[in-house]
Amino acid sequence: MPCHRMLPALAATAASALLSPFAAVPAAAEQHFDGRSWWQTVEVLADDRFQGRETGSAGERAAQDYMVRQLRALGIRAAGTQGYFEPVPLETRSIDESRSSITLVRDGHDLPLTLGEEAFFSTRVALAPSIEAPLVFVGYGLSVPERGYDDLAGLDLKGKIAVMLQGSPADMPSALAAHYQSAAERWKALRAAGAVGILAIPNPASMDIPWSRMALNRTHPSMTLRGPEFDDTPGERFLAVFNPAHAQLLFDGSGHTFAELAALAKERAPLPRFALQGALRATASISEAPLDSRDVVATVRGSDPKLRDEVVVLSAHLDHLGIGQPIHGDRIYHGVMDNGSGSAMLLDVARSLVRGHVRTKRSIMLVWVTGEEKGLLGSRYFATHPPVPRRRIVADLNTDMFLPIVPLKVLTVYGLDESDLGDDVKAVAARLGVRVQPDPEPLRNSFIRSDQYSFIRLGIPSLAMKVGFTPGSPEATIFKSWLTERYHAPADDVHQPVDLAAAAGYEEVMRALAISVADAPNRPAWKPDSFFRRFAAPAPANATTAAVAPGMP
Repeated sequence: MPCHRMLPALAATAASALLSPFAAVPAAAEQHFDGRSWWQTVEVLADDRFQGRETGSAGERAAQDYMVRQLRALGIRAAGTQGYFEPVPLETRSIDESRSSITLVRDGHDLPLTLGEEAFFSTRVALAPSIEAPLVFVGYGLSVPERGYDDLAGLDLKGKIAVMLQGSPADMPSALAAHYQSAAERWKALRAAGAVGILAIPNPASMDIPWSRMALNRTHPSMTLRGPEFDDTPGERFLAVFNPAHAQLLFDGSGHTFAELAALAKERAPLPRFALQGALRATASISEAPLDSRDVVATVRGSDPKLRDEVVVLSAHLDHLGIGQPIHGDRIYHGVMDNGSGSAMLLDVARSLVRGHVRTKRSIMLVWVTGEEKGLLGSRYFATHPPVPRRRIVADLNTDMFLPIVPLKVLTVYGLDESDLGDDVKAVAARLGVRVQPDPEPLRNSFIRSDQYSFIRLGIPSLAMKVGFTPGSPEATIFKSWLTERYHAPADDVHQPVDLAAAAGYEEVMRALAISVADAPNRPAWKPDSFFRRFAAPAPANATTAAVAPGMP
C-alpha cells in the first residue's frame, strides 16, 4: 500500500506547496493538478513490494500490472502488440570478478588493479575473454565531422585501447557533443581507426555520483537488446571505467599529469593526445542469459478523422535498479524521482484528459518503457518496432526524473533548439509564467541519457524537460546535493523533500504541451539547422506539415 510517512518530513518548500498547491501556476491559468494524486502514485511505485522495479523482474512486472489496472479503470484503450504490453527481448550479461582482472604492464612489470577501487569492467559490450593492448590517450575521444573536429586524427590506434576523459570542447553545441558521445557514434569512429577497446575516465567536474557509489553495484547484471540490429559496438573487445582519483597511474612517464588534463576538461578546453607508457592486460569471465521484459502502451484516441491516426507519444521509464548493495542498511533502490515521478506524471496527465473529456485531434500514446537504466532499451525497441507505423509518430515528449525538489521557476528543456517542439514549449511555459532554458550542464550529456534519444536517432522530433535552476544559485546546490546523495541510491525514496507545487506546475506544462502538439495543424519539424534533421524519413504523402526535413529513410 502507499506509504504516507513522507508528508511530515517535507521540506519548507514542500510544506508551502501543500498550503498553496498551485504556487507555480499563475492564478489566471486553469488548474488541473494539485500534486497530491501524483504523489500518491509515486508512493505506490516506490513501495517495497515492487522491489525497486528492476528490469524484467517480478517487481517490475507487478508495477506494470498496477499501471494497466489504472488504465483499464480509466477506460484508456490498450495499444501494445499484446494488449497493453509490447514484449522486449533482452539478454543479461554478468561478470565474475573472482575470475577477472585488469593489469597495467609497464617496463616489464605488472601492476594489478583493484577492481572497484581503481577500475571496473563495463559489461555493456561483449568483452573478450582476454586482451592485451597498448594504451593511447585520445583526449575527449570525439570525432565530429560537421565541426571539423577529430581527436583521433594523427594517432596510431590500430590494435590499441583508447583512454579518454569524458567531456567535450566548449565551442561544440551540447546536443551535438552528446550525440557523438553516445556508445554507437563514439565506437564507430574508434573502430574505423583500428581501436579494440575503451578505458573511460569520468570527468571529476561532471560526476553525478561519487566513485564509491559508481563502483558499488558494478557486478550487477547489465542488459542488451537481443538481435544483431541492436549491436552498436561490434568489435569492441574491452570497456572499463577508471577511477579519476587514481588516474595518474595511467599517465606516469607520459610527460603529462592527470591533474593538468582534468583542469582543462573542467573548462571544456582542448586536450592534448598522446601515447601512454605500457599496455593493459585484462581477462573477463562473462555469463549471458536471455530475459524478457515489456513496455506498457495505451492510447487516448484522437477525434479528427484526418489526424487521429497520427500519434504524439508521451514516454517515461518505469524500471529502476532493483535490489543492490546496501547503503545505510537499505538494499531497495526505490526510484522515487528516477523515475517514479515521470511514470506517475504520465498517469496523472492521462487521468486529467479522460476525466476532463479532452479529445485532441491526434491520438496521444502513453508509453511506460522498460530498461532505461540498462541503456534506453525499452524505448529503443519501441521506436524501432512501434505498434503503429513509425511514420505516424509525430513526436515524443519524454519525462525522466523531472526533480520537483525546488519551486518551478525555470524549465530546463533538452532539445529546445532542435525542433519546433521547442517553440511549443516556450509558448506553453509563457502562458503558465515559467521561464525556459536550454541544458545548463552540457558536460552531463543529458540529451542522450534518457528515452527521447531513442526517438531522435530515428528522426522523430523529441524533447525532455525537468524543473530547472540557474547555475550558481542555491537551487543548483540543492540539485547537486540530490545527485550526490540520492541519485541511483536507496535514498531516492519517499522520505525525501518534494515540492508538490512544482510537480503540479510541471504537469500543467506537460498537459498543455501534449494538447498543443496533438491539436496543431502541422506535424512538428526539425529546425533547418538541426543536426538531427538528417535522421528524419521523408514525410508520408498525406503528412500534415508544410515542411518536413528531407533525410535518410
